[in-house]
Amino acid sequence: MDKLKEKFRVKSAKLKQEVRELRKTHGTAVVADVNIAQIIGGMRGIKSMLWETSELDANKGITFRGHSIPQIKEILPRTKGGKEPLPEGLFWLMLVDEVPTQAEVNWLSKEWYKRSKLPQIALNAIAALPVKTHPMTQFIIGINSMQSTSVFADRYSKGMSKNDYWDATYEDSMNLIARLPRLAAYIYRRVYCQGVHIAPNPKLDWAGNFAHMLGVNDHEDFKSLMRLYLTIHADHEGGNASAHTAHLVNSTLADVYLSYGSAMSSLAGPLHGLANQEVIKWIFDMTKKLKTTKPTDAQVKKYVNDTLKAGKVIPGYGHAVLREPDPRFTAQRVFAEEYIQNDDYVKIVWQLFRVVPDILGALGKVKNPWPNVDAHSGAILVHYGLKDYTYYTVLFGVSRALGVLAASCWSRALGLPLERPKSVNSEWLKTQVKNKKAK
Repeated sequence: MDKLKEKFRVKSAKLKQEVRELRKTHGTAVVADVNIAQIIGGMRGIKSMLWETSELDANKGITFRGHSIPQIKEILPRTKGGKEPLPEGLFWLMLVDEVPTQAEVNWLSKEWYKRSKLPQIALNAIAALPVKTHPMTQFIIGINSMQSTSVFADRYSKGMSKNDYWDATYEDSMNLIARLPRLAAYIYRRVYCQGVHIAPNPKLDWAGNFAHMLGVNDHEDFKSLMRLYLTIHADHEGGNASAHTAHLVNSTLADVYLSYGSAMSSLAGPLHGLANQEVIKWIFDMTKKLKTTKPTDAQVKKYVNDTLKAGKVIPGYGHAVLREPDPRFTAQRVFAEEYIQNDDYVKIVWQLFRVVPDILGALGKVKNPWPNVDAHSGAILVHYGLKDYTYYTVLFGVSRALGVLAASCWSRALGLPLERPKSVNSEWLKTQVKNKKAK
């Protein structure tokens, strides 16, 4: 048993027993009230999931095992001479709640490289699709095609003990995470580079290799960007659409290829991960209409107001939970301030940050007028040559695997049951209101 798996086995066994005792002793305790608006409004804010890897606070933003983004940038190992954290370190932290050493992260990089070869069935599945198929569709199909290699599915069919579900899920998760950069890069080169592919470099880390295989920029700064990007997008607690989808599907004991493929179908929606391509597209449209990449504040304000008057939203602004600027936006801004001295599209992002919150705030209807993670990523990617914005959600998907699959390991280790909330109809709601009025 490898060292990371053994750490996870010990920690998960301990917490599993604690959760059992908690349920047995305090299972009927009321810890959160549910109101009608939450029932109708997509279960917004209802505390009903166990999720170990990260927590989202409306004002503080995301923390991974209690560590904020600025903190993980400081405490997680990096490449020699590098300034950005390695995503391998964040996966280790989320899985076993320990900050890994440089040696442990180096081991994980090599372990993922050993597991990273794509099965031929995935290449065949992608080849069967028209090249113009949306990259996210290709990504989802590629993930699902690898289900035939699932360790969990194979062991389950042979009568695996419930106590071993976590082990098989760990193996599948490690294999899938290892393969995702190769799958994603293969799709990128197929769609945008005439199918000219780039072999992985065994000397590079997980994110650095992804940047290398994309082939859009050989500069070390682009590898640094990928390390940061894949770290800050990795998890956003369990209630977001893609994480919740993976949790729900995995709770049926579907393996992680099926559950993560389902999560990516959720991420592909414009109200979730697809928003990152919508932001840069909106900026491109604005500069095209204004015929300049150096608009004045007055021009930007008018374009923002015209967008709102047309009944559209300002992409990249607002969030279902956050009520302050997204720390992931801030992390990207810090990166751009350090690495990118002078870029028109980056300056437009900062200009929007000055202009949009006041406009949205003045409407009196917007709970969060601040930028989210998607508001900044596109401009930086464009700077480094990755201008094909229909691919951006695939980048998001590669990153989100880290948190979701770490959480899947915990779900199986703790023996969490099939998720099955109770639904009600509108007549039930009306009756509840009527009964309350009668009291």
